[in-house]
Amino acid sequence: MAKDKELKIVYSNLFQLIGSVKLKGWCVHMVCLQGEGFFTYDGRPFHVKKHDAVVINAPQQVHVVGQSEDLKVEVLAAPHDFLSNQLPANNYGIGGSISLYDNPVIPLSEEDAETLVRDIHHIRDRIADTGHLFYRELIGGLALPLIYDLFYFHAKNRTPIFATDRSMYVVKELMALLESGRSKKYREVAYYAEQLNVTVKYLSNTVKRQTGKSVTYYIDRYTVPMIKEYLNNPDLSIVQIAEEMNFTTLSYFSRYVTKHLGMSPKAYRESLMPR
Repeated sequence: MAKDKELKIVYSNLFQLIGSVKLKGWCVHMVCLQGEGFFTYDGRPFHVKKHDAVVINAPQQVHVVGQSEDLKVEVLAAPHDFLSNQLPANNYGIGGSISLYDNPVIPLSEEDAETLVRDIHHIRDRIADTGHLFYRELIGGLALPLIYDLFYFHAKNRTPIFATDRSMYVVKELMALLESGRSKKYREVAYYAEQLNVTVKYLSNTVKRQTGKSVTYYIDRYTVPMIKEYLNNPDLSIVQIAEEMNFTTLSYFSRYVTKHLGMSPKAYRESLMPR
């Protein structure tokens, strides 16, 4: 359980945290309680005001421009992979994250803003409980209401996620391929480029430009929940799972799981057993 104790969650009242380079690879959630703040994200200007929520998936691309003297915010940051692994692959979050990269500010009603603050406080109040035997699972469970409330508030305030230009069409088609379960057998970028009749370079550059993430990130985002589902089935051996998921060797499968779940397949299964 050592890995669980290494999980870091940050709660703060500092607006500047949304642009912390130290949080690269993290997701930052913020609710504005009063005042105004100004920042750029990937070079694009944004303005946040009372009752706005902000979701930043790439803090290293944020530059804080300024704020009013009365600005008050609540900020919660967590590793993006940890949050993503709490959810199944076929959920609103993937398309939603693409839309949030385009515009990370979500206008909320006063009631919705209060709901989001409560979600944040539920996590804040347990951050220090690192000695909890199931700390990772505890924080993950508390994070789900925050994530799903954000999905709901975002869906209420946004138009369809994908635009009609060619570049976003390619992104949409990539997501459709992944949602169909292709990454169970195919995890090479070249495979998806071939399916979409584009070059690897074009697909990689387009996805990165439109979403802020790599093609590999999305392939892994759909693959990891499949692996977790198989590992949760005690009737399947680790060897059987590796073969079912089309990994060339058991050691490669073990390295992949360790990279994305923070522990080996065997350790992950042991973590599911009651102590």
